[in-house]
Amino acid sequence: MHRILALVIKEFLALFKDPRSRFVVIVPPLIQLLVFGYAASYDLNNVQYAVYDRDGGYAARELLARFEGSPTFSRAQRIERQSEIAELIDAREVLLVVQVGPRFTADIAAGRTASVQIIIDGRNSNTAQVALDYTNRIITDFNRDWTAARGLQGPPVHLVTRAWYNPNLESRWFFVTGLVGILTLVVTMMVTAMSVAREREQGTFDQLLVTPMRPTQILVGKAVPGLLIGLFEASLVVLVAVFWFEIPLVGSLAVLYTGIVLFLFAAVGVGLMISSLAVTLQQALLGAFLFMVPAVILSGFATPIANMPEPVQWLTLGDPLRYYLIILRGVFLEGAGFPLLVHEMWPLAVIALATLAAAGWLFRHRMG
Repeated sequence: MHRILALVIKEFLALFKDPRSRFVVIVPPLIQLLVFGYAASYDLNNVQYAVYDRDGGYAARELLARFEGSPTFSRAQRIERQSEIAELIDAREVLLVVQVGPRFTADIAAGRTASVQIIIDGRNSNTAQVALDYTNRIITDFNRDWTAARGLQGPPVHLVTRAWYNPNLESRWFFVTGLVGILTLVVTMMVTAMSVAREREQGTFDQLLVTPMRPTQILVGKAVPGLLIGLFEASLVVLVAVFWFEIPLVGSLAVLYTGIVLFLFAAVGVGLMISSLAVTLQQALLGAFLFMVPAVILSGFATPIANMPEPVQWLTLGDPLRYYLIILRGVFLEGAGFPLLVHEMWPLAVIALATLAAAGWLFRHRMG
């Protein structure tokens, strides 16, 4: 234990003695969290739209006033001729155009169904769908108020919507909790992937081999700093998510940190495998990058795993970030406990054992 402790201290000194290493460990994750926390959102807070009112009646004005009074919509222009629609959308000056037909007020006053055309830019399907949902909400509210004010018979179906776990449907709650996992992976992988490669590049690895330490002790000494730094990084990001972004942490800290520790063991195992194979720091960085990008894509961070092709879904079973994100979001938003998350924790434990065992074998093999 004294030898392992000495190696751990030496690793921390080598890491934090370099100002660039200290900067990489602390500053970039915080910057990424702040940037992604605000930028990565499916919510639309400023939908630029144009109006082509071919009616001009009081009913059309009442409907269009609801768009103007909405905090989500911002009218960019009023169209006077049909050809302007294509020009505005092609130039991305507006996301959608609200076109009111010439007989809108006459039809609705006579009790007939009137039509409103929404022309929307569909190049970004997610954004278009969200904007269309907002538009449908305004139209639904208008129909309800119009029929109630005039004593007309309302629609036969009454729709009541309730959102569980995210009452306001704030996408930031989804993204920031996912960033806790991604930033933990990035920092842990970078620290562990560069540990052995840095020794080889600086020529100190041979000096480490002539010490009385066994290969297992050296491996443990290389793994502990990554675990501790990853634990610190995860705790820091969780604090920022809770106190800065005000993401509710509904579940237990014991469940949360059990998932964090299991994930850190898996990430450290992968990082040590890369570090054992790499000869230079450049190779270690490339190896970490080659693992992290597919891990993030296959984790379900941005796109649901269920929407992926079945062969790709099988690949996600070996991605530790997949299980970690489910644990994070389950604890943060649902308050899930061990009984609900045990099916995510045992695969993490299996992946951690497999990666650490492979790292140990590679480490001894490369030392030999």
